[in-house]
Formats: sequence, C-alpha cells, structure tokens
Amino acid sequence: MPIHSLAIDCEMVGLGHLGAESCLARVSIVNYHGHIILDEFVRPRERVTDWRTWVSGVRPEDMHDARDFMDVQRDVAKLVEGKVLVGHAIQNDTQALLLSHPAPLTRDTQTFSKLREAAKTKKPGLKKLTELLLGVKIQAGGHSSVTDARATMALYRLFKSEWESLVHRQMEAFAARTKARPLTTHHGKRKAGAAGEDDEGDNVEGGDEVSRGVKRQKKEVEFPGGGRKGVSSGLSVIVRRNGVRVDPPGRARARRGGEVAGPVVSEDAGNWWE
Repeated sequence: MPIHSLAIDCEMVGLGHLGAESCLARVSIVNYHGHIILDEFVRPRERVTDWRTWVSGVRPEDMHDARDFMDVQRDVAKLVEGKVLVGHAIQNDTQALLLSHPAPLTRDTQTFSKLREAAKTKKPGLKKLTELLLGVKIQAGGHSSVTDARATMALYRLFKSEWESLVHRQMEAFAARTKARPLTTHHGKRKAGAAGEDDEGDNVEGGDEVSRGVKRQKKEVEFPGGGRKGVSSGLSVIVRRNGVRVDPPGRARARRGGEVAGPVVSEDAGNWWE
C-alpha cells in the first residue's frame, strides 16, 4: 500500500514570565513537492508576553484571523494520519500540537545518521543542513514555517531511497501490528492520463482527498517567505538529479567530493520555492 509523505513545521510564541513558556502560533504542512496543504495561524489560549517575531516571524496582527487550537489540531490529525511525517526535531512540533505520530512513520532530519554525518554534529540545525546540502540560505531573519517545512522535505528527498531502505523492516512490522497491508513509500511515476497528480499521487493544487476535505476556502494569501497556496515550491530544482544539482534558472552544478561547485543561492537571490 503506497503511502504519501508530508513535512510539518511550527512556529512558537512566548507566554508567562519573560515569555519563557512556548505556545503554538503557526503550523504549516507541505506535500512531497512542497505544495502547501495547510498553513494556519493559531490563536494562543493565554496572553502572549513575547511574540519572538525576530525568530518566529509571527506578529500580533497575524492573530486577527487566527483559528482555534482545537480546530487546527483536528485538521492536522486528519491530514497526517497514515502518512510518513517529515520534520526537523519533529518532537517539538508534535508536542506543540499535543499529538503523537507512529515512530515507523516519522522521519526526523535532525536525527538521521547521514545528515548528522554531513553536518558533523549530533544535533544539526536545519539552517546549516539546508545551506550545506541544498546550497540555499534560510532563516536569515524571522522564520517561516512554510519555508522550513519545504527545506525539510527537500532534505528528506535527497536521502529518501536510502532512508526508506533502512526503516523497511520497521514499516513492515508496523503494518503487521496494525493489521494493514505492507507499507511502502511510493516510487512510481505519474500514470498516463492521471492529469493533476504529482509523483506521489497527490493533487498538485492541494494534496490528497483528505486534505481537500479540510482545506479552508479563503482567498489567496501571501505569507512572509512562505509562497502561496497551490503554487509550485520549486523543490525539483533544489534537490539533486542523478548526482547533479540543478539551480534556477536551469544552471547545473555537479557535486565534487561532497562539495558544491559554484555560488550558493540565498533567499535574497529570489524565491527558490517558485
């Protein structure tokens, strides 16, 4: 039974004395190709004492149309059920949402051995990994949970085949425990006549059937550094293709001995997700 992958990232604000307590303020989920499946600001349940805008990117005015925590939590739970969920230090995101996700279906880019080896540290930061392996600078100012989720998915895609082969037995054991058919990641290409579907079978404009069911009907909104709903993320030009890195606008850069030849593309050089 092919399963699809989603990447998640959350932004927090501070509550209590000196803003020491963290509270969920924004959650973003993208699909395999970086298309936005869900991107919601979440109304804090207590008074915010530190917006942490310099790192969270969240401002007081973002709360004007923010949704209730329970509503967002319910939508996220529906979306990620049965999916491979990708994140960076993902336990922070699931804890903020008061949700759990099966370990065999969780992919954490902070703990994956190959990414640790590349960064030469046991707890690599997403910013460092993205610049080192994708040649892209993120988090230059306030964070964007959409941009971070897309970068995390791009890192997963770099090592997907090797990563999935390492967890294949755990996936099979999980399927046996849950009395499901064998779980495998989807490596197939688009079928002829399957217009509007991407390589994982997700609808390009909004994800799978479940996500379409919870997708809110609202006018197109721009988010800081986060792109727009339904707009291509451009991850296909960030990840490697047969060992060759392809950069916008179509410039190829080969990786030699683990080093990327050519200049690094920064956020200031253009919207790398489009």
